[in-house]
Amino acid sequence: MSESKRPDNLNQYFQAAVSVDNVVFGFDNEVLKILLIYRGAEPYKNYWALPGDLINLESDLDNSAVNVLQSLTGLDDIFMEQIRTFGRVDRHPFGRVYTVAYYSLIKSEDYKVSAQSWAEEADWFPISKLPELPFDHNEIVEFAKQQLKMRIRVQPVGFELLPKYFTLSELQKLYEAILETEFDVRNFRKKILSTGFILDTGLKQTGVTHRPAKLYKYNAKRDYSIISSGMNFDL
Repeated sequence: MSESKRPDNLNQYFQAAVSVDNVVFGFDNEVLKILLIYRGAEPYKNYWALPGDLINLESDLDNSAVNVLQSLTGLDDIFMEQIRTFGRVDRHPFGRVYTVAYYSLIKSEDYKVSAQSWAEEADWFPISKLPELPFDHNEIVEFAKQQLKMRIRVQPVGFELLPKYFTLSELQKLYEAILETEFDVRNFRKKILSTGFILDTGLKQTGVTHRPAKLYKYNAKRDYSIISSGMNFDL
């Protein structure tokens, strides 16, 4: 078999663009949501879509994700994690564009969203009621959702979406929202308490009309390595 030769003209390899798309999950104590913008620019003008844009060639990917999100929604100073590159040939109507997807979890009520630049609106949508999105954004959202589901089964993520002190009911609602399932109350509490990732504060709710529930907090000192085999929440 003859050895492949490198083409003399490399211009054909420098005719693609790169964008970033941000999947921002928000939780409002009841429903898991995703932040979308209403596009005021082509392509797909007047469509709801993920906050994303082509990157500045003088900026690296991580900074681009942060800058694009801030420029379109006003969100700033949130942790973004790169999850995957999407490169289907026909994913963009203007030509070959690869997009690098990022995701984040925030407590939506703690952040003010403000549409900016060519984004005409910015709003939260329940993850179960998303509109049909342009490009391959529905595929990106589905991938990010599955990544979140897998991660929450093996790591204590999501506590940043809760108050500093929370009830077991609030924690269960969070897991049910992310995993899109319902848990038996007794089994869930037994499982989550056995992990050691939450601590009883000795405090109880105040100002409630029902029987005050115990308040817990996240145990940040818990060693992740002891659950390297995974935490199974398929109750």
